[in-house]
Amino acid sequence: MIFIALDEDAKDTAEENAEGSEAALSEEDSSDILTEEKRAESTGAKVMSILFTVFIYLLSAGIIIAALLFAFNVSPDKSIFGYRYYTVLTGSMAPSYNTGDMIFVQIVDPETIEVNDVITFNPSKDSDAYLTHRVSEKIENYMGSGITCFRTKGDSNNTEDGFLIEGSRIIGVVRFKLPGFGYVVRFCQLGWYYIVPVLVMIAVFLHLLKKYFLMENDDGEDDDDDDNGDDKEQDDRSDDTEEVKIDGVSVKTEAQ
Repeated sequence: MIFIALDEDAKDTAEENAEGSEAALSEEDSSDILTEEKRAESTGAKVMSILFTVFIYLLSAGIIIAALLFAFNVSPDKSIFGYRYYTVLTGSMAPSYNTGDMIFVQIVDPETIEVNDVITFNPSKDSDAYLTHRVSEKIENYMGSGITCFRTKGDSNNTEDGFLIEGSRIIGVVRFKLPGFGYVVRFCQLGWYYIVPVLVMIAVFLHLLKKYFLMENDDGEDDDDDDNGDDKEQDDRSDDTEEVKIDGVSVKTEAQ
């Protein structure tokens, strides 16, 4: 088809076409920028997914190995880097330490322990049980014996413990806790033969989770490619229209 227009109309049309071309280029540049940003986000999500998976595997393996080594070690002085960990079995120290929490106890010199420190100790030499209570009183040179003793009390208990603890019976001072992780350790120590199936289930879950996020990212990239294809098709159509000037008359042609 051929369209004939006056010079002034041709100028106006040319200006409109130039503005349209600039707008199209601007939209194309914006689309390219958005596409690059989405690709960068997709790459970042993949990296974070891999790092998260590695972290979970290392954390799980570390907890399980440490629990097994600690469980099968019969030495009374066993520790890991100067720390021992225990599982809170009662609520006597709630809300500071709740049932199921894993507490980490640093082995220290009893002379350095002060009032309000939370300590773990063995209340009786005839028992393998351990208690974790707060120091309510420190008694140095008890009855002229040269022995330092401690009186303790559970945070949620109404009264102090009815016995004194010698420094030699104290394991150490509680430094920090992992809420709920004691259940995991107890499971590993008492039901270690279930560890392999649980690890397999965790690995399968993480693998499915990773595939799910990768599929979402791929769908987003496909949508971007479709949008870019539509924009390119519109640009091709606009390129098919040409304007020439013959004997002072503007002629616009459109390819069929």
